[in-house]
Amino acid sequence: MITALFLAIIALTIVERIVELRVGRRNLAWSLERGGVESGQGHWPWMVTLHTAFLVAMVGEALFMPTVASTPMTITAVAIAAGAQGLRWWCIRTLGPRWNPRVVVVPNLPRVQHGPYRFIAHPNYIAVAVEGIALPMIHGCWRTALGFTLLNAVLMTVRLRCENAALAALEPS
Repeated sequence: MITALFLAIIALTIVERIVELRVGRRNLAWSLERGGVESGQGHWPWMVTLHTAFLVAMVGEALFMPTVASTPMTITAVAIAAGAQGLRWWCIRTLGPRWNPRVVVVPNLPRVQHGPYRFIAHPNYIAVAVEGIALPMIHGCWRTALGFTLLNAVLMTVRLRCENAALAALEPS
């Protein structure tokens, strides 16, 4: 029963990712029309690969190496994963057409300083990191949580350097 529910949650997550990509495609067009500059194209395929592998790995681990989590762990992980999704969509709504899963900066637009960006410069990456642990732990997929977290930390180091450099290049000296 828990495996079926877990697979349903993963299926919903896949649908959510498809929605994100559609929003991102629309927002990319908006940004490019306004002179947006994309950075970090080299690491983009690695991000797509990692995030796709993350979803596949969770399903594989749940089906072929199951470690069913306790009920309290499952409930906690669901709540944390839902909170991460809430933070992700708060970021997307706050940035509006400026949000993109790629690194695209539109010249002459000020940095966003409201919503979750009042508190931290890159809140979406916190949502990704938290979800990378919580989502697999709904079903006790600790191997996926560990592997994704380690690989994501490496990728986020590259990504944050790229994004910070792109933002700094557009700020007045």
